[in-house]
Amino acid sequence: MFKQDTIEVTRDIDALLIPSGVKISIQKGTLVMITQALGNSYTVYVNGNLARVAGKDGDALNMVILDEPDVNAMEGTLKDKIWEVMKTCYDPEIPVNIVDLGLVYECDIVDVEEGSHRVEITMTLTAPGCGMGPVLVADMEQKIRGIHDISDVKIELVFDPPWDRGMMSDVAKLQLGML
Repeated sequence: MFKQDTIEVTRDIDALLIPSGVKISIQKGTLVMITQALGNSYTVYVNGNLARVAGKDGDALNMVILDEPDVNAMEGTLKDKIWEVMKTCYDPEIPVNIVDLGLVYECDIVDVEEGSHRVEITMTLTAPGCGMGPVLVADMEQKIRGIHDISDVKIELVFDPPWDRGMMSDVAKLQLGML
């Protein structure tokens, strides 16, 4: 648990239900409990459900605003920027980003027209029955679309090869106490 106290939301905020990814609105005055703060978002327990709240709405939770990094100002290639953005995506139940978890198998950039690109990503989940797929895909797609010159994002979930712990980076294993 990140924080055990209930917090009264100070203004209406948008959120995504976990694991379905359905958009909801949390109304001003609603009591929530923050369960984690990772990857520029908060996970809150609200009305018997978990929901993901964007970090930009941290003030409505009496928390700090978690800003998105300006990846467009970053040095590097378009592919470098895409990988950096993906490192800001977290499964709300696991405190490691999806890249270090080894969930992203491929990331290809396809030229659509001059100065416009489609990003094609192949990824998996930690288990075929994991319900977080829609939330992770929506989060990744929204963040990648914020990169200049990206006109389309296609994310395919696959389960072959199946994910296993050997796909995690040493950083992820260390964070999870597996090293």
